[in-house]
Amino acid sequence: MTVSLRPPALTRQPSKALLIGLVVSSALAVIVLVVLLLSGGPVGFGLSLALALAPLPLLLAAVLSLDRLEPEPRLHLAFSFAWGAGVAIVLGIALTIAGQALFTRAGYGSQVVNTVGTVFLAPVIEEALKGSALLLLLRRRQEIDGLTDGIIYASMAGLGFAAVENVGYYLMSFTEGGVGATMQLFVIRGLIDPLGHPIYTSMIGVAVAYALTRRGPARFAVIPLGYLAAVVLHGLWNGSATTESLSWLGLAYLVIMGALVFLIVVTVRERKQLVAKMAFYLPGYQQTGLVVAPDIAMLSSLPGRRLARKWARGKGLGKEMSDYQQAATELTMLHLRAEREGMDMTTFAAERDALLGVMARSRRW
Repeated sequence: MTVSLRPPALTRQPSKALLIGLVVSSALAVIVLVVLLLSGGPVGFGLSLALALAPLPLLLAAVLSLDRLEPEPRLHLAFSFAWGAGVAIVLGIALTIAGQALFTRAGYGSQVVNTVGTVFLAPVIEEALKGSALLLLLRRRQEIDGLTDGIIYASMAGLGFAAVENVGYYLMSFTEGGVGATMQLFVIRGLIDPLGHPIYTSMIGVAVAYALTRRGPARFAVIPLGYLAAVVLHGLWNGSATTESLSWLGLAYLVIMGALVFLIVVTVRERKQLVAKMAFYLPGYQQTGLVVAPDIAMLSSLPGRRLARKWARGKGLGKEMSDYQQAATELTMLHLRAEREGMDMTTFAAERDALLGVMARSRRW
């Protein structure tokens, strides 16, 4: 939970571990790209990089659109993306190669080894590595207030991983079959299934967020189930691709799209529940004069919030309205977190007063 206008005393500073992780992950991603450039040449690398980056702005916009109600800290989002693009890629390659080497030493042929690596080892290893970004963020558990937050962080890790991985796949295809083969692969990876990795890892994201936002020790049992779901989806797609059968690819695609529908339903339902909670908590602040009946009606309705922002932009108060809505949203989430975790009154009052201060400075209508 983050309010950019909070007093400095209440603004959580980024941890050194998070900053170090961001720098190391980014450096590893750059190293991988440099190795690909040196191995594939500037023409093939340039084409591969362009194709890998082409759908990325749209995909990032789609993921971040889920985050409009209560935006996550940019540093945390950048860390998740960089972790997927750097640490997860490097360790994923290294561990998969090491695993395949064990099967080779056991006497299995190259075809079996490649199939095992693609269908079994890669999903197990890669999903564990991408999902570990969520586990690292557990120390900043205040930032994960709901299942949507888990989906967002997991999707960022998946997008980072997919972006760098696609460069490698496109470059390999260019080397073996030229521009035509590369474009065919782009249609599959970049147009038909660009959300594969984010969807797989979002199963882990939902599970981790569920464990953080529920009570009781049994809630942590959901995390292995989320990981299993991610591995199954990933392995299903990789396995169907190895068969080169359109029927199997179509079946895998339908299952993955079913998972996407599940994630969308979770997000929409949670968003509606959150705005509905505002109608429960915010009336208690009417005596402050910062929230009146029309404000509550506006804040507790998604269409109402959109219309209010549109009206405010016409009055030159677009930023003020956005800040007001975000602060009111976080005030509601503060109440929910206090109920869930049991927060001492001093901390609760300090955060509450900071959020009310933002609302007071923003409410100019």
